[in-house]
Amino acid sequence: MTSRNPRDRDAPLPSARRPERPATDLEADAAAGDGPPAPAAPGGRGSAAPPGSRGGGTPAAGRRAGATVTRLPGASAPRRRGPGAHPEPGRQTAPRRPGGRGRTPAPEGFPVPAELAPLARRMLADAVRIARWSGELQRVDKRGELLPEDARAAGRALAMTVGAAAKAWGQALLTGLVELRDGGSGPGWRLHAWDHDDEAVVRGWSALFDAWTLLAPVPPAALRGVFAVLAGQAVDQAPQLLSFLHLVDAPVPDGELMELLRRGLDERRHGAGAGLAALSPVPHAASAVSAVRGSEPDDEQQAGAPPAPSDVAAVLEWMLDGLTAVGAVVREPGEGEPSVRLSPLGHWAVRAKLEEICTVAQTAAGHIEQSALELLTACARYSPGPARAEYRAWVAARPVDRAVSELLEAARGDDALVRGLAFEALRVAGGTAEQAVRAAAEEPVLRPYALLWLAEQSDEGGVVPADVLSREDAAWLWVDTGAAVLDHGDTALLVGHVEAAAVGDPNRLFTRARQSGHPRAASVLTAVASTHPDPAVARAARRSAFSVHEGGA
Repeated sequence: MTSRNPRDRDAPLPSARRPERPATDLEADAAAGDGPPAPAAPGGRGSAAPPGSRGGGTPAAGRRAGATVTRLPGASAPRRRGPGAHPEPGRQTAPRRPGGRGRTPAPEGFPVPAELAPLARRMLADAVRIARWSGELQRVDKRGELLPEDARAAGRALAMTVGAAAKAWGQALLTGLVELRDGGSGPGWRLHAWDHDDEAVVRGWSALFDAWTLLAPVPPAALRGVFAVLAGQAVDQAPQLLSFLHLVDAPVPDGELMELLRRGLDERRHGAGAGLAALSPVPHAASAVSAVRGSEPDDEQQAGAPPAPSDVAAVLEWMLDGLTAVGAVVREPGEGEPSVRLSPLGHWAVRAKLEEICTVAQTAAGHIEQSALELLTACARYSPGPARAEYRAWVAARPVDRAVSELLEAARGDDALVRGLAFEALRVAGGTAEQAVRAAAEEPVLRPYALLWLAEQSDEGGVVPADVLSREDAAWLWVDTGAAVLDHGDTALLVGHVEAAAVGDPNRLFTRARQSGHPRAASVLTAVASTHPDPAVARAARRSAFSVHEGGA
């Protein structure tokens, strides 16, 4: 994870309350999560901002930094008002849901912003202090951090260590208490709303929650090789862990969370395959490579091996440290095994994001009411976690047999990427799709995908593609996934698709490809010939492509 500021993303609040007095333009914008900055607070350190300084709100600062943030699958992008859409002075406007629906009231006993804001204010007290101390700063470094002399000055003025001042400044940036402006910084609009707007406070904390990976401690040097492989995958599983803690609403032993994380990582590994899966967004490309290669190299088997329990435990510890640092979870020692529970702020964050998923699913932004082809085409742009969430919602919204039939019909089309995605979506249907998929295995176009799907259903221990697919089926699948890479990937992916399967013998691979009978064999081989950096490999691909055109076997 890079140390970049994430987008200040304002999630919807349950049971939002507005002040009885009329709202000003600034307060109405602040409540909507897209307010402009107010003038600098009197008494701030430094001179006023120079003429021409930009004063965009925190979302603008977040867009300049552009960090990866933790979101639940399906979370919608923040809605922005267009120019001229500010409320009239003295007129109070409530946020609107798509379709005109208001906010869903919080369940009985669920904390409201007035109860949550004091928790966030205590957690971010140092960030508020340094934001008020800084006023308008003429310069910060290229990452938005305090210059060393300013960090020392802040430490002296606020009775902090330099490290504590730097940490507080980072939190102030993340939560919108300060904003970056033309190489310097100034107070954010949220700082001016901090003492009287509970919603702005909780939304500010939400930005910190989204950036929990930035606050997690760097792992020891001995573990960094493990983290290079597992950390990104584990972060994708964080929403599932948090949702589980939210539903249980009680302390959960670390061992139970570790098992949940392990299962999520296994699902990802089996679903995406090994080796090439880290490079290619095309489903089943890794399975095709593995089937063509057979069981020859040991490194391929190691790439598909599950992570060691000690590695999963280390990554879970790193995740929990980060979530604890932002106040989303509370760790309890317990009499035997340590346990974890969500804090009140953590419960709010999970519920708010789950509410977003439900809202998006009921609007045109979701895919529930679209055809299977439209669903799969849209999900081609998603990472595996959000895509699975869309598949589940889509299948749940119609009779299973109809959903399976529509997905298989989409798979019969000309787009190889859609074909692979259709069988990814069929995993959601589970055993109820088995009869239809077994029948599809008789169709040459669908046969390799269907055979792998059926094998996965019957073998929970993991499937070795070379044991499931015949030589001909493996070659056909390699060409089909190569066509998907050609149509939707780039040169590097296509070269990788060749290198991973060739095992040092591209002639053997190309011979099998031209003998596969796949209608796209010639185009895939021609593309390899024009893009592969090795002249010898390019010549071999060109000869095989010419042989296909001439009808050679």
